[in-house]
Order: sequence, then C-alpha cells, then structure tokens
Amino acid sequence: MGPQLVTHGRHCSLGAAVWGQIAEDAGTPSNDTTMNERRHDIDALRVFAFALLILYHVGMAYVAGWEFHLKSAYTTEWLQAPMIVLNRWRMPLLFMISGIAIGLARAERAPWQFAWRRCGRLLPPLLFGMFVVVAVQAYCQGVTNGKVSPGFGAFLLRYWQVRPWPAGSFDGWEHGITWNHLWYLAYLLPYTLLLLALMALARALPTLALPRLPAAVLVPALLLLPILWESICVLWVLPRYPPTHALVGDWFVHAESLPLFLLGYLLAHNARFWRWAVQLRWLTLASAVLAITVELTLRAGGQSLLPAGLQTALAALPLGVIERLARAAYTWLALLALLGWARHRLNRPFAWLPYCTEAVFPWYILHQSLIIVALYWLAPFKLGAWLEPALVLAATVAGCLLLHELVIRRLRWLRPLFGVPARPRAAPAVGTGVSAAAEHPGEPRQRDQRGTLP
Repeated sequence: MGPQLVTHGRHCSLGAAVWGQIAEDAGTPSNDTTMNERRHDIDALRVFAFALLILYHVGMAYVAGWEFHLKSAYTTEWLQAPMIVLNRWRMPLLFMISGIAIGLARAERAPWQFAWRRCGRLLPPLLFGMFVVVAVQAYCQGVTNGKVSPGFGAFLLRYWQVRPWPAGSFDGWEHGITWNHLWYLAYLLPYTLLLLALMALARALPTLALPRLPAAVLVPALLLLPILWESICVLWVLPRYPPTHALVGDWFVHAESLPLFLLGYLLAHNARFWRWAVQLRWLTLASAVLAITVELTLRAGGQSLLPAGLQTALAALPLGVIERLARAAYTWLALLALLGWARHRLNRPFAWLPYCTEAVFPWYILHQSLIIVALYWLAPFKLGAWLEPALVLAATVAGCLLLHELVIRRLRWLRPLFGVPARPRAAPAVGTGVSAAAEHPGEPRQRDQRGTLP
C-alpha cells in the first residue's frame, strides 16, 4: 500500500493529502462516493478535445504566418486569433486528461503492471504511425518541396531505411523518419513511466503529517500557483527553448506539459477540487475570456486605438511581458473552466459516448495524414478559399469514419496498432462505472477510465 499522510488525524493518499484540502465545502469528505463513479465528463471532454484537434490541424493549412507540413494557397491572417484561442490550452488539456485517466485507473495499486500495459498500448501505435501512417505526410511534403520524386512505393522503401534525406525534404528529414502529430504519444510514454516510478518510490516514503489549510488559502493557491508556473514557462523558458516536439531538449513543452500531467493524476479522485471547479466555472470562464482578450489585443497592437495620452502612458509599460502574463493566465483559467463546465454538463452516459471513446485514438492517428493527402490532391484544382477547406475537412472526417468503422474495428490484428484493444471491451453495467474488460486475471480490480486514448 502507498505512503499514508495524516491530516488532522485522518489518513489519505499522497495525492489526496496534497490537493484534498482545496476546499472545506459544506463538510464534504474528500472520499466522496461520487468520485467512485465512471467519469463520463472526462470521456466526453477527451472526445471534444480531439474533435477540435481535427479543426485545428485543418486550420493550420490555412492560417497565414504559421508553419505547417503542407500549406494551402489560400492562407489568411484572420484565422490567427481563433487558432490562438485553441492553441493555448489544447495540448495542456490533453496532457492533463491523460494524467486524470491514470489516476482514475488506480495505477498506483500495481504500477509496474500498469507500466507494462501502457508500453504495449502506446508503442505499437507510435511505431506503426511513424512507419506507415505518417509516412504519407512526409511523402506529400517532400514531393511538394521538390525534394522527393513522385512514387509512393519507392519513397516508402527508402523511408523505411531510416537514413537522412536531402535537406528540407520534410520535417524530420535529418532523422530519416518523423512522428509529426504523434509527438504526443512519444512524450506521454516517458511521462507515464516517470509517474509510475514516482508511485513506486512513494511507497517507500515514511508517513508525513500535513496541516489542513483553510479554503481562503487553498482556493487562491489553486488559481494563482499554476499561473505563476506557466508565467515562468512563457517568460523565461519559451524564449530560450522554443517548442521542437523532438522530445530531447524540448524544455518548454516539458516544463508546461509534465506538471499538468502529474497534476491531473493528483486531482483525479479529489472531490473537493472538482466541486470547486464546478462552483468557480463562471469566474474562471469570465477570467479566461478577459485574459485572452488582453493577449489578442496586445498582439494586434490594439493600444493604437486608444487616446494619445493613454498611448503615451502605456508605452512605458512592458507590454510584451503583460501579453505573456495574460497568455499564462488564460492557459490555466481556460483549463479550470473546461474541467468545471465538463463536470457540470457532461457527466452523464450519453448514448454516443462509448463509440466515440473507442474511436478517438484511431481518429487521432489518422486525421493529420488524411488532411495532408486531401490537400495534396485538391490543391492543383484551385477550388477557392471556401470550397477547398470545406472539402479537406469533409474528406478527413469521412476518411476517419470509414477507415475506423470498416477496417480498423473489423481486423483484430490491426486494432492494437491504432490503440484499440484486440478484443472489444464489454460495456460497463449502468451505474457501476466498472468495465468487465477492466478486470484482467492477475491484475488489481480497478475502475476502467482509460478509454481508448492514454
């Protein structure tokens, strides 16, 4: 059993003791029985997050001034603002959800068994994706850049040799192979192993005593401390280590993503945190809107619209610093708002949720390759700034749907290569939140909140 901490004479787990004090809300105990139910809100939020990811990656082909593997001839600057609104929290949310999912799966009961299963779950899709699914992205980019000769079969044989390509062939040419959008899986695997190692280490720690802090201290800390850390990331780490998604040396992404992943695990079963997330949902939503408004206004030079006297006063302020502080505040406040509203509105067994939960992982692996292929084939027809992106989006959704429904789900050997169990899982009994497939022989009994995305 893991280490125990004493808080006012009561014992609780390490994560619950640290974050279980978030609120003394009407005397609600931190082991609220509602936290033992299946979290439909987390499943639904994961589905919505990846649906937005498809829209975001389609937008990447059309937003002006931003690099992408393949760009349309119809780029526009107005897309930058909505893309920024999504960009600030889309990946932080996914890493936090992944940590929450591990917490809900009770991985601490058998961390090394969980680590073995997680490697088996993440490595096959990552490797298959790099060598097969993402290969078509590299091919389309290389042909478009004039560095690769047409002929996908010949390209694939050369690609599988994992030797450097001519400079500028495609993103990752120097390594001979690339993972493109699958970088999330490449980061999630070491993060998960690190968390599981910390779980095993925590078992050897002695019992600690922590004082129970009042809500007047904990709630401001909940709101402000993550913003402070994110501010350090964007003010100090980001300028020195811009994102590369290369895993090694990608310090800004690690500094932002790993703490949120670990925090998600710690908060997964904390009833008080979720209660406060719901109660503060209007405050966090309004504050997030204010923060992103400040960031976008400063990015657009909105101070030029103010009276001359006020412009002079603002000129003395470090507007760049203020913009990044607003960005940091928006990231965390948006996460809190999303978690609070999802808990409030989405924690119910929607009829569509089981199917979509299984479909998320295959759609995630497929979607960007389908976007690139659709754009590669449609671009020569010069269809215009509205018809082309509409067809790219439609082709992506249709391709994901057909490949998942007609191919991946039907072939047992193919399912694990897209992150889906070889055997379909039995649906959980209504009200229990326990999947029959979650209880394997020789493994601890646990509530199955893993879905199909780690």
